[in-house]
Amino acid sequence: MQTEDYEYLYQLEENFWWFAGMREITGVLLDPLLPPRDRVILDAGCGTGGNLEWLARYSGNGCIVGIDLIPTALEFCRERGSQRLARGSATDLPFADEAFDLVTSFDVLVQIPGRGADERAMREMFRVLKPGGVAFVRGAAFEWMKSGHDLALGTQRRYTLDELWEKLTRAGFEVLRETYANSLLFPIAAVRRLALKRLGLAGSGSDVKPLPQNLQWLNRVLTNALRWEAKRLRDPKAKLTVGLSAICIVRKPDRYRER
Repeated sequence: MQTEDYEYLYQLEENFWWFAGMREITGVLLDPLLPPRDRVILDAGCGTGGNLEWLARYSGNGCIVGIDLIPTALEFCRERGSQRLARGSATDLPFADEAFDLVTSFDVLVQIPGRGADERAMREMFRVLKPGGVAFVRGAAFEWMKSGHDLALGTQRRYTLDELWEKLTRAGFEVLRETYANSLLFPIAAVRRLALKRLGLAGSGSDVKPLPQNLQWLNRVLTNALRWEAKRLRDPKAKLTVGLSAICIVRKPDRYRER
């Protein structure tokens, strides 16, 4: 990612349709699993910090820690007022074993370079979670959907839901819930990206950028599409079978209390 991408991310995280809608989806998935109590939370790959304040809904009188490898991202976190920050890689978390009640990974595993690096990060998430602790993992879906957006952001991999589920299971987790998200817009995005590939075009860089002034109305329309998905996912048995994002909510088994 370039400095401009972080600037856009910082500017857009609060109200841009994708961030606002995906937070609603995250909330309806996590709320039933995380009743009110004090928690220590880690956002592993916090970017410019848009989710750090939002995660306070689950921390009670606990605390929220953000970690990111990129100094520019951490500088933007500080501008938001976040103080509990660390610089480091998700593949080598600088925290003690069983330190956190909740770990989140929002589109981070897909960015880590190196073969098997995502699985090392999963094992690190497992290590720093307390027994019974929960992890929320989201990643871009379907390798064939790679586009200029992925090139601009340095995306290394994309997942099917089964692939994400299998890797997390190998890391030791129990899967509590799995689903795709951003399903309503999937057909449009798929047609656009496949057409660009057919024409030999890479696309126009990252999709995370302000909408043109004459298209600002689209922000509400696209936000409402994700809100509809969130409403559907309130049913604990609901599962979206296709989408631009793959999501797994997992737990570290209680039996690890014996270690």
